[in-house]
Amino acid sequence: MASHTLTVGFDLDMTLIDSRPGIRAAYVVLAAETGVAIDVDLVVSRLGPPLEDELANWFPAAEVPAVAGRYREIYPTHAIVPSLAMPGARESVEAIRGLGGRTMVVTAKYEPSAKLHLDHLGIQPDVLVGGLWAEAKAEALREYRAGVYVGDHTGDVRGARAADAVSVGVTTGPCDAAELRDAGADVVLSSLTEFPDWLNAYAS
Repeated sequence: MASHTLTVGFDLDMTLIDSRPGIRAAYVVLAAETGVAIDVDLVVSRLGPPLEDELANWFPAAEVPAVAGRYREIYPTHAIVPSLAMPGARESVEAIRGLGGRTMVVTAKYEPSAKLHLDHLGIQPDVLVGGLWAEAKAEALREYRAGVYVGDHTGDVRGARAADAVSVGVTTGPCDAAELRDAGADVVLSSLTEFPDWLNAYAS
């Protein structure tokens, strides 16, 4: 495989960044504003699907769009600073660049919020696409000819499979190794700290 053809996509939440502290803080504010008793610890234990899917567990369907809009207004003030890069995240992006490859982030998160996270942490992918979940992620992966997609959720595995990309699962999110393998992951790593060595072997 020629190195210049290497394009690797990453999920964001719980793959490149640990957004649990930030998301938790945003939900605490949302719960206080709306008076709805949201189990914020439960929310952050199952990150991955779109915001609206989670809000539907706590609000009537008719209210979800407006509440989602308010959450996205709250988010920059409360969620960016507490969220940290996952171990190995920066090194994984640099490993791809070291091979002459391109990096992209494909996430279900609202794209402006995703960009705030990446800018704050100094992680700069070549391409960022937000608002795509599970199989829909394949749209962006195919458009940019990503050969590998890395994620922590079975939805990420499904997106990679739909794009005919190599699915690399990391067990840093809500899904364990068995769940990721059962969903079709080609490779399962304990964290991104293992990714550069895997990538070098794959690229060779």
